[in-house]
Amino acid sequence: MVPLEALPQGIRENYEVHEWRHACAVLREDFPSEWQDLVQVLATFRLRHSDIARGGGNKSPVSVWLESAFNERAWAERDFATQIVVDGVPIDSPTHKVDCYKNGVALEIEWNNKDPFFDRDLNNFRLLFELRAASVGIIITRCDELQEIFDELGRGKSYGPSTTHMSKLLPKLEGGGGGGCPVLVLGIRKSLYRQDL
Repeated sequence: MVPLEALPQGIRENYEVHEWRHACAVLREDFPSEWQDLVQVLATFRLRHSDIARGGGNKSPVSVWLESAFNERAWAERDFATQIVVDGVPIDSPTHKVDCYKNGVALEIEWNNKDPFFDRDLNNFRLLFELRAASVGIIITRCDELQEIFDELGRGKSYGPSTTHMSKLLPKLEGGGGGGCPVLVLGIRKSLYRQDL
């Protein structure tokens, strides 16, 4: 079994990391290329002052940067057309699209959405795992400690208590929200913050 310590020290120092159903082992042993992609993207990411000050609109600069970094490594947004058949009659059973997907690994970026998005993501991982379309799920979000930075920058209200952050995700993860799907979650820490203005 591969413990969380298999992640490079720099990742463990700069991200709060949790897993469900041995996700690290599944990723590293069965999906070594995707594991390397993940490690490389996480190692190069920095949370810039300008990204927080600018705000988001439809998508935050943080989400855009992360998605682009994965897209450069051949990860892509993915929608699945799924259905069930009852007595020979097909019934559409749609899943939600995944932010980044590659070779059976589904990855969601939840920077500043409403916290029910975590329920949606975990349920989607569960369904895709049961349908054999995904073998492992990954969620990148933010640590609670970043609220101090947001407050200092006068952006605290934009990152309220009912938005996506680690303490909202963990009870859902540990409560089995992802079902049998192995899930790795990573929270961006204050140590990644850089003053660039």
